Formats: sequence, C-alpha cells, structure tokens
Amino acid sequence: MQEVVVVGVGELGSVFAQGFLKCGRAVFPVTRGTRLAEVARAAPDPALALFAVAEADLDAVLAQRPPTWPVGLLQNELRPATWRAHGIESPTVAVVWFEKKPAAPIKQLLPTVLHGPESNLLADALAAVGVASRIAQSADELTLELAKKNLYIGVTNIAGLATGGTVGALWAERHALCLAVARDLLVLEQKLCDAELPEADLLSAFEAAVTADPAHACAGRSAPARLARALAHAERLGVSTPELDRIAKGRS
Repeated sequence: MQEVVVVGVGELGSVFAQGFLKCGRAVFPVTRGTRLAEVARAAPDPALALFAVAEADLDAVLAQRPPTWPVGLLQNELRPATWRAHGIESPTVAVVWFEKKPAAPIKQLLPTVLHGPESNLLADALAAVGVASRIAQSADELTLELAKKNLYIGVTNIAGLATGGTVGALWAERHALCLAVARDLLVLEQKLCDAELPEADLLSAFEAAVTADPAHACAGRSAPARLARALAHAERLGVSTPELDRIAKGRS
C-alpha cells in the first residue's frame, strides 16, 4: 500500500498516524522545521499528505507543499476559500469532532465528517483507533459541515471569553449571549463561504455537540486569536458584528 505523509504530529496528527499504521501503511511524519521538499524525495507519490498543523501555520505550510502530494486537511476554521487560495481544488477534508489531549484517551463528541478523494482512507484509519466517521456526499454538504464546526468553535471560544466556565453552562445559563454571538458568526460565515447556511441546522448541531460534552471548557488558549481573526474578516468583508465588537471592547 502507498505510504501516507502526516505533516504535523501533535495530538490530532498522531491519532491519524496511529490509525494509518494500524491499517498497514507506512507513515512519514513531518515535524516543525522539516523541509517538505526533503520528505518528497523519500515519499514522492503518497496516497495522501495529511496536513495536521495549527490553523495559524496552515497557509505557510501549504505554500511549500510538493505539487505531487494529494492534500488532506483537518483544521478548524476551514472553508473552501482556504484551499482554493493555494490552487487546491479537491482536497480530502476531515471535519473533526473528537478531542485528544496529552495522556488522555480520545473523546468523541459527534461522528467526524469526511469528504474528498481519500475519504475512505481516513475512515479506515479512524475506525482502526475507534473513532466513528461518515462521508459527506457533496461539496455543498462539506461546506455546511465545516460551518457547523466553525460555529461551535467560534461561539464557545468567543462567548467563553466573556463568561468562562463550561459549554453546558454557557448554553443553559447564557443562552441569549450564545445566540447573539452565533448570529454574528453565521452572517460572517455565509460571506466567507459564499453560501446560504441554514441557521436552524447549525444551531441544532451546536446543541448536539454541547450535549455530547457539556463539561468542556469554553475558552481555550486560542480563543483571543479566534476573536481577532473573526473581527479582521468582518472588517475586510464589511460585515456588522455588534456582539463580537462588544466582547472585544470588554476585553480592551
């Protein structure tokens, strides 16, 4: 079987790498500072190059990718424009709904959604480590699933900057704040995806994810950066985000 390249072997990258190994595939791990051109000499034609780097590093790493590598992506805040900016038309994408922390088992919230040419390869790898997944049948469905995850991450992180606490308490006790942040982010997400996104479907997915892990902490280390990125997108696109502005002003 063809080998797989995993670019970024943090917690998520390591889960997928373990799954590939259990499926009998050789894995070429790429750590920070490794030149992708050097790896390409050893693995010029992999079945997939899964880019598991952080959102903030993705653009720089994709700019270095060898052109023969089929691309896989799993970051939060992904949208079709993210990969098209690098001339990538049909990546394999994982909308990840599980969490992996150091020295802790995998915690699954919802089935991970997969789409793209190597979806079955990712599905097999996840099944090998006990993670459920399903395959989206169209690019439009993928966009909707990405938006669901982006909304969950955005609301819990940005509203969480104002409240702290857990996602369960946020949804139950600060419901109006959740909805206000969600509606700001939904308008912004529609602009970023150039698509109409059904509010009811996104909020239903948000509630399902909260219910699956109500004790999850709201605002992680990346929350301030997520707020900053959302406000930068809003300014660039001319989108009004009054609740995000209010939260940012309260932190200044």
